[in-house]
Amino acid sequence: MDGTGEVAALHVAPESGAATESVGSVEAVAGSGLRGDRHFDPGMDGNDLTLIEAETLEAVEREADIELADGAHRRNVTTRDAALNHLVGERFRVGDAVCEGVELCEPCSHLESLTEDGALSALVHRGGLRARVVKSGDISVGDPVEQR
Repeated sequence: MDGTGEVAALHVAPESGAATESVGSVEAVAGSGLRGDRHFDPGMDGNDLTLIEAETLEAVEREADIELADGAHRRNVTTRDAALNHLVGERFRVGDAVCEGVELCEPCSHLESLTEDGALSALVHRGGLRARVVKSGDISVGDPVEQR
């Protein structure tokens, strides 16, 4: 990742299947995820949080006329100016938390069932990043996203 990106938005869903809620900040807990999110689970490994690029969401709207704004994409952290695909296997900082990219977060049919036809194909290979939290810390909208 060249330079420093930033956190453009944060979303959590209190339980599986619930709508995501926009939050200004959230606590990222090492090995557990984001406090208050449906996937928060002490001892969980590799799916602590998910990230997606704001530029991808804008491209999907422009190219496929599909709007995935306001957390409809189901990812926790929306970034700006951060090349997420390049962070697989890399450590990076999001706010005060240190994370490690685990794998690309490919879209699934569940996402398409919650949004509209074509969302799945529009996000293939650019659906974001799954990451583990290796050092706990707070993440807030506007915080930097930078490779370590």
